[in-house]
Amino acid sequence: MKTTIDVAVIGAGFAGIGAAIRLKSEGHHSFVVLERAASIGGTWRENTYPGCGCDIPSYLYSFSFAPSAAWSRVYAGQAEILAYLNDCVASYDLQPHLRFQTSVVKAVFSEAHGHWTLTTQRGEVITARVVISAIGALDKPAFPKINGMEAFQGTAFHSARWDHACDLRGKRVAVIGTGASAVQLVPEVAKVAGELRVFQRTAPYVMPRLDGPVPRFMQSVLRTLPVVQRILRESIYWVNEGQGLSFWGHKTLNRIGTWRALRHLHRQIADPALRRQLTPDYVLGCKRVLFSNDYYPALTRPNVSLVTERIAAITADSVKTQDGQEYPADVIIYSTGFQLAGGLFSMPFIGRNGRTLIQDWVSDGVSSLHGMAFSGYPNLLLLVGPNTGLGHNSIIHVIESQINYVLDYIRFLDRCGPDAALDVRPEVQQQYQASLQQRFSPTVWASGCRSWYMDKQGSNTALWPGSTMDYRARTRRINPNDFTVIHGYPEKVYTAPDDVFV
Repeated sequence: MKTTIDVAVIGAGFAGIGAAIRLKSEGHHSFVVLERAASIGGTWRENTYPGCGCDIPSYLYSFSFAPSAAWSRVYAGQAEILAYLNDCVASYDLQPHLRFQTSVVKAVFSEAHGHWTLTTQRGEVITARVVISAIGALDKPAFPKINGMEAFQGTAFHSARWDHACDLRGKRVAVIGTGASAVQLVPEVAKVAGELRVFQRTAPYVMPRLDGPVPRFMQSVLRTLPVVQRILRESIYWVNEGQGLSFWGHKTLNRIGTWRALRHLHRQIADPALRRQLTPDYVLGCKRVLFSNDYYPALTRPNVSLVTERIAAITADSVKTQDGQEYPADVIIYSTGFQLAGGLFSMPFIGRNGRTLIQDWVSDGVSSLHGMAFSGYPNLLLLVGPNTGLGHNSIIHVIESQINYVLDYIRFLDRCGPDAALDVRPEVQQQYQASLQQRFSPTVWASGCRSWYMDKQGSNTALWPGSTMDYRARTRRINPNDFTVIHGYPEKVYTAPDDVFV
């Protein structure tokens, strides 16, 4: 089957659904959302581990153009966030545009015709003038390289691919990693496991989580008076934005934040030895700051212990550390994060002159314009691309800024003619990337600690080094001078009938 369309969106998580809503609201109906799974949700579909939730309050971790007054908690759990996204699909009648179980295995730009040709795993061909990749940066689980992993005879899985058939009651469980997912799942696993060992390589900073149920009367007020919800959303946003100053070079605010985190630790951990093990030895914010009220108390339970010695190997029935100790295990849970941009590596974007985006990144380093556009890849736009992640605020704010940019890009493209494509000028991209990396110099991310934010060359390719206000201002409109307009010889582009998407 062959489909010709104006815009192809790849991925139906927050970014893809947000782009679809705004496209439709702007009067664009010739678009399709291609999703490799059988349902929408992205991160919130894939991650179903016990305790899974968001570390941004729900009133901010949602679309400004699709607010909800029905959040049951200040910080929503996974199931409620996924239900919100499904409500968005229903409210904006996106179902006709969604095509499930459709993986894009190759995307090739045709200079002759000024469009992209996408091939799916079933051999379907989709021709699109513009491609919006909403795969997300954290799509593929990352596993550590530990000797003997394949020899383990028990049950082993990654937290992002939770094995719900595995009954943890009474089992000897090893959790490897103490990042964001571990902080959420450890307290839940501790309630049922016979014995739980938590293997920590680096102690995270953990802040108190100001969570709680939202009373029914408050939900009613927010539903009746939308302005109250807007004020609430703005208040949360500005508090978070202000906290970002401590990451960007404001040392006094960073010291205050550090004091808050260590006070939280001292209040919840009475044992001096355990407290020392849980005290970070790097600058606050250099690695991801976590939020939890029950992680530290879980580590003090009689059936839970923290192991800080490095893992040497995994045997058939245990985890062995470098000091020679062996910790018997029936189940190993890898809570070890994700491959940055892992999804992109499995789907080649082939641009002008046969170049491949991932090959360019590997050979020349990750480079972009605003984390969205790439020289040599006309009419390809990434949402949540390089250097657009945050350490202090809601990624939804960044996604909405990017969608604004995409829509303005399409408006300008339409003015250029039906056969036009926009290619980022290489010198513009180089200047942008150089300026971006210079902005990291005074930040906590340049303070010397290693994290998944950094690539092998020591460049931060994950985060935006400033405020979301600044990012929104820079992406409110495209600068036509950033692009070269190229013209091809297009095939006829038409609005596909509804049954194409069924």
